[in-house]
Amino acid sequence: MIIRNVELETVCGITSKLPRNLLPEVAFAGKSNVGKSSLINGLLGRNSLARTSSQPGKTQTINFYNVNRELYFVDLPGYGYAKVSKEVQKKWGDMIERYLKTSEQLKAVLLLIDIRHEPKLNDKNMYDWIVYHGYNPVIIATKLDKISKSQVPKHIKMIKTALEVKADTMVIPFSATTKQGRDEILDTISSVIS
Repeated sequence: MIIRNVELETVCGITSKLPRNLLPEVAFAGKSNVGKSSLINGLLGRNSLARTSSQPGKTQTINFYNVNRELYFVDLPGYGYAKVSKEVQKKWGDMIERYLKTSEQLKAVLLLIDIRHEPKLNDKNMYDWIVYHGYNPVIIATKLDKISKSQVPKHIKMIKTALEVKADTMVIPFSATTKQGRDEILDTISSVIS
């Protein structure tokens, strides 16, 4: 997939009506600070389309990026961010659930997990919840450049074990710094929507 043009087309807050898109959608889910905005920017070849921040919890809306007028990248709010109230966390959760349940064009969900750490309960819950809604998530193991090459197989096994993934679940390591994994992710997205 060659990225020719991208625009942030729709931003939905907690009370917004979700758009009824006609193009296929690929959603990005993950914990706050897992590198979701960096992944989206890396895939799209843009530096600051999705806002990155050293402060986790920057994405508080569902953002629809129109890619090549062929599909949408859907950036979901990060979960597990401790510095917002339980009430706000619940509203974000409800918003994500509403999207995953009602989108008629959602073709795939990419679940981002930090390759350095064993997935936590909220990661496992998110994985199970995506599977429950009929999707087989593609796991993107972010921050690949933060561990040595020799550690990668062990860390991927750790992620698969902790999430209790289905046998055919794809895990793609990715580095926002080196862009390793970018082509594989774009190829996977292409095959999902074609």
